Order: sequence, then structure tokens, then C-alpha cells
Amino acid sequence: MPVETKYFGIDTVGNCDVLDITKFIKDGLDESGISNGTVTVFVPGSTAGVTTIEFESGAVNDLKEVFSRLVPENEFYAHNARWGDGNGHSHIRASILGPSVSIPFSSSSLILGTWQQVILVDFDNRPRKREIILQIIGE
Repeated sequence: MPVETKYFGIDTVGNCDVLDITKFIKDGLDESGISNGTVTVFVPGSTAGVTTIEFESGAVNDLKEVFSRLVPENEFYAHNARWGDGNGHSHIRASILGPSVSIPFSSSSLILGTWQQVILVDFDNRPRKREIILQIIGE
């Protein structure tokens, strides 16, 4: 069974930046030449995560607001006390969301819902250049 690994970079502004990365995944899948299987989308690092959502302003704002309520930025975090970088909340938010998602595909098309897109959420407190890894497995 063929396995193809692809990489792409994306610039973020941080602070709960939500970016639609579906096109990058589709492009990587097209380049792979694999028609049927599963693609795992993974972001290395501990202050960003990947999931799916309906990528429209209301849902995106709701997602940001939920993370703001669940893990407030201005609370005490032992990570901040130790490292002084002020992004303790970023690490906690990313751990809740998770660094990866797996998506099936058939006939070289991602099997997503009509209103479902794949997103990267960068929780860090500064702009970053994020690397996204696609691991495509199939036939």
C-alpha cells in the first residue's frame, strides 16, 4: 500500500488565528496520485491544532469564543512562570483541540460534509510559520 508524505507551510498571525487549509490538503492529495485511502493532517508543535468546522465567520467566532471561555489568556499558568513567554494558555488550548485529523478519500476526493472544511488553529501569542504534514495512505 503506497504511503506519500507531503509538507506545506502557512503563515499565521497567532492569537487563535483560524485558517482554512482544505485546499492545501486537496492539492497534496492530487500530487500524490493515490486515489483511495486516508490522509492524516498533522501540525508539529504544541501551540496549534487541526480540526474540521464549517468555515464561516459565525462558526469561527464561536470557536474562538469557546476557547477564550474555557482557557482564558490572563489566568495564572505555571508554564508562563517557568518560561516567561506568556503562552501557557496556548499550550492548553492546543492540547484540547489536538494536533491531527484523519480524513478518508475516494476517487481522489476528500470525503467531507457539504459544509465541512479542515482548519488550522494557531493559539500561540505571536505570528508563526507553521508546517503542516500530510501522510497519505492508500491505493
